Amino acid sequence: MTTTPDAATDHPAGPSTTRAAPRLAHVDALRGFALLGILVVNIGYLASAYHGTGIEDPGFDTPLDAAVRWLVAVFFEAKFFLLFSFLFGYSFTLQLDSAARSGAAFAPRFLRRLAGLFVLGALHAVLLFPGDILTTYAVLGLVLLAARRLRPRTAVRSAVVLFAVTAAAYVLLALAVHAAGGGGADPGAAAGAERAAEALRGGPASVIGAHLDQLPDVAFLLVFFQAPAALAAFLLGLAAGRGRVLGDLARHRRTLVRLQWAGFTVGLLGGLVYAHASLVSPGGAYQILALGIDVVTAPLLAAAYAATVLRLAVGRHGERVTAALGPVGSVTLTGYLAQSLVCALLFTGYGAALVGRVAPPGVLAMALALFAAQAAGARWWLRRYRYGPLEWLLRAWTTLTLPPLRRP
Repeated sequence: MTTTPDAATDHPAGPSTTRAAPRLAHVDALRGFALLGILVVNIGYLASAYHGTGIEDPGFDTPLDAAVRWLVAVFFEAKFFLLFSFLFGYSFTLQLDSAARSGAAFAPRFLRRLAGLFVLGALHAVLLFPGDILTTYAVLGLVLLAARRLRPRTAVRSAVVLFAVTAAAYVLLALAVHAAGGGGADPGAAAGAERAAEALRGGPASVIGAHLDQLPDVAFLLVFFQAPAALAAFLLGLAAGRGRVLGDLARHRRTLVRLQWAGFTVGLLGGLVYAHASLVSPGGAYQILALGIDVVTAPLLAAAYAATVLRLAVGRHGERVTAALGPVGSVTLTGYLAQSLVCALLFTGYGAALVGRVAPPGVLAMALALFAAQAAGARWWLRRYRYGPLEWLLRAWTTLTLPPLRRP
């Protein structure tokens, strides 16, 4: 499952009277693009209880259904949470700089921010979507706080080691499963998916119960797959922030081009292997091996996406790109949780109870329509207000003040 951190961290953690560093429109555009990818992945888990079980919903088996599943698996799954993790680490350096300018104690404010993220994430996981990662980010934020004095080169090396060790662990696990002759899809997965779908179509108590039942499996996935990769991306973001990489893209144009070449070749090949294992041969040693391959190739594809969006955002059509993606990228905490709320109203017993009743192409169309509505809503909101509603709430808790919300 792919999820998003608190993207509001571009707003400094210092007092509201402190002059903040200006926001970078191209970074907001990148964050908005990442929010779209998060939605495309997460809505699949909300729309079908079969998603992630190793078997596909037998009610949707047309070639178009299969094509959409391949599209999402190759280009979206396990890529976009890396972008947000990178931006979390990058924004962390902005908060450090803001605290240094204001003379405020950084650690207490950041710890309050992490506590706020943890509470929001726990409520999100229980009420709306078990695939939340805010709680994981809150815990990993403690590691980032401890590592805040790392030199950029050391941070990059540490990230590479994390990716490599995680991939090696998957390879060793795949070899062990192969030697034991185990693997294959769980024979009880279909019955379990049907029970989960029925529970999700029930009343609020039934929906919350279904979420609680899913949490142990989700926690396992977060701890052993997403958390190490997210921490590595945090460190890459920390290094980029220390080096002011995103503040002067012209100086790094060659690097961006190289990232595009690497990501759209090696990264895309890794995505194809990951999708093939997930959709054609799930549950065995091959899928575990594919996860190990994905750990080292998904960051390349995510980097290629980032390089492409950043180059577009500062290029000839940059104003259009930033106008389309920038506003929603400025309020991604609100946007992310609003996505889960709308999807819960659509697919669970909170509302229309459509879980398992919409084919993958329809689910993808719903994601695109929802994101378009969010982009329009964000533009309207930011003409009148400084922060998104949840960004303002988290900022108020972080600073223990009531920052002005309306624009003058």
